Amino acid sequence: MLESHQPTPRERVALVIQYLGTHFHGWQRQSHHRTVQEEIEKAISTILGYHVTLHGAGRTDSGVHAAAQVAHFDATGRIPAHKWAKVLNSYLPKDILIRASASVDHRWHARFSAVYRRYRYTLYTEELPNLFVGPFSWHYYHAPLEELLIQAALKPLVGHHHLAAFHRANSARKHSWVEVQVADCYRSGPFLHIEIQANGFLYGMVRLLVGMLVQVGSGQRTLASFTNLWKDERREEVKYAAPAHGLCLLRVGYPDFPFGPEIWYETQPKFIFG
Repeated sequence: MLESHQPTPRERVALVIQYLGTHFHGWQRQSHHRTVQEEIEKAISTILGYHVTLHGAGRTDSGVHAAAQVAHFDATGRIPAHKWAKVLNSYLPKDILIRASASVDHRWHARFSAVYRRYRYTLYTEELPNLFVGPFSWHYYHAPLEELLIQAALKPLVGHHHLAAFHRANSARKHSWVEVQVADCYRSGPFLHIEIQANGFLYGMVRLLVGMLVQVGSGQRTLASFTNLWKDERREEVKYAAPAHGLCLLRVGYPDFPFGPEIWYETQPKFIFG
């Protein structure tokens, strides 16, 4: 009597991912360009012997870094979920690191289960350049930046707003509504940090926003004119985006997450000058 063949069950594996965005054309797979999604999918497919699609929590732009991007994939095989991080790191290039992996419920989704994403933008304000901070900050020394003015400009943004003024063209998203949960600016020596947390982000939103906030912090634009600009959706006045290399996807939040905070909560080191 022949034994019936039972199909191998598929397991959903969640990943916490770090990458240096410098040499990537963003997260999302693209023809003729190197992307983070493609590199990880290629590694997983090489290990399993068949193609696997990786679903990310968000799509970072070209040159943007990630301290704790989150993604998931479904797979069959003998590799336990918690061992995928170590296995993948032996296949991946040096500018991608899987911090941890874990099994999650099949209803859990890296994108749709997330309740927030948080980005940090870093500016370096000393006139003398520094090679070691250059890849991770915007070297802005043309005028002094007042963090209290930037903080005041950010405060009205908290809430549910239509932010079409900070929405780049060529986006597939059909609307510009965003629920901004946290908006903060603080200084650490010569470094100025701007952190934005929201339920989701528009294409190019943070970089366009920071480009305008620098005008406020340097006195080129008043608080009132900045607020009126985005409330009136005057996209034509937003002409400059901050450089990509100062931006980092800091973390993604979930109501049910299998990883401890040491894995994902605050994993982008801050520069400290004594």
